[in-house]
Amino acid sequence: MYRLLVPALGRGLLRAAGRRCRVCSARLFSGPAGGRAPEVEVLPSRVAPPGGGSGLLPLLAALAWFSSPAATEEEDEERQGGGGAAPEDAADEAEAEIIQLLKRAKLSIMKDEPEEAELILHDALRLAYQSDNKKAITYTYDLMANLAFTRGQLENAEKLFKATMSYLLGGGMQQEDNAIIEISLKLASIYAAQNRQEFALAGYEFCISTLEGKIEREKELAEDVLSVEEKANTHLLLGMCLDAYARYLLFSKQPSQAQRMCEKALHISEEILGETHPQTIVLMSDLATTLDAQGRFDEACVYVQRALDLARQIEHPELHMLLSNLAAILMHRERYAQAKEIYQEALKQAELRGDEVSVQHIREELAELSRKSGPLT
Repeated sequence: MYRLLVPALGRGLLRAAGRRCRVCSARLFSGPAGGRAPEVEVLPSRVAPPGGGSGLLPLLAALAWFSSPAATEEEDEERQGGGGAAPEDAADEAEAEIIQLLKRAKLSIMKDEPEEAELILHDALRLAYQSDNKKAITYTYDLMANLAFTRGQLENAEKLFKATMSYLLGGGMQQEDNAIIEISLKLASIYAAQNRQEFALAGYEFCISTLEGKIEREKELAEDVLSVEEKANTHLLLGMCLDAYARYLLFSKQPSQAQRMCEKALHISEEILGETHPQTIVLMSDLATTLDAQGRFDEACVYVQRALDLARQIEHPELHMLLSNLAAILMHRERYAQAKEIYQEALKQAELRGDEVSVQHIREELAELSRKSGPLT
């Protein structure tokens, strides 16, 4: 019935953890200066099953709490020698070639060409090893891991994320660094999708407790020591972890605990991003879902209706999913005529967006509504 939190555990968690932080990603490229490459056996690529491919690939950019992954173009140019000056030696030339390969890979990802992106990333990794460029190796592993992650290739993603983390920690990065927490969150989501519950639970709790401790220690630091933006990014990363954990808890039939996590995540999002930010609106709807799962339908309606009002104001890209959530709550309250009307609006919006997964889901919900209510006029 629920849409944002429970379409399927793997897809929902991948979606949550696919949001990325520009600051964390940039740190990956400026990582360790040395250290032996970890041995990583990457399994043969498997294309995601029908219905999962095109829906998964855009997740790194969709409704991001943070900016899109990868270094900025300005950073790329700076690494190439200050605006594209000719490289002075072989190492600079190799790095410039690696950067161009990474740009091509990112473009292929944006164009929904994952197989092409994977081939290019393997070329970049091979060149990085040949030139012994540890920073490029680390960054390329990170991109490869995220590509496998969004394609649902969880075994590959796990190996690649662990390789990335090994390089970062081996280069002196601390366990509480946001880049390490972000990777740990994705590993926890992978374990959850693989039903490795003990590892998943430990992962989520590690991420949340580590960030909470870090925030407490850093809250009194002066801005010249730690900028407001850096503090905000850490809070937002905590919100992302709480959101992912809430999804896991709801799937595990622990809606009251999921509600508490959602409330904390929503508070962070409202405080830092504002009430009308797309992610804040999604979290309002997610909170409504946790309340609905507890039979607290009136409270759920208040939150999802507020989310819808704000979504209409900003032309939210997932308006159809919010409408679907409201319709599901109305159906649970046995307000079938209203539910049908909202589902029909949601269906039109989903068709306009070309979201075939949502179209199928809403049609299934309408069929379920018809079975519950009998013929409606």
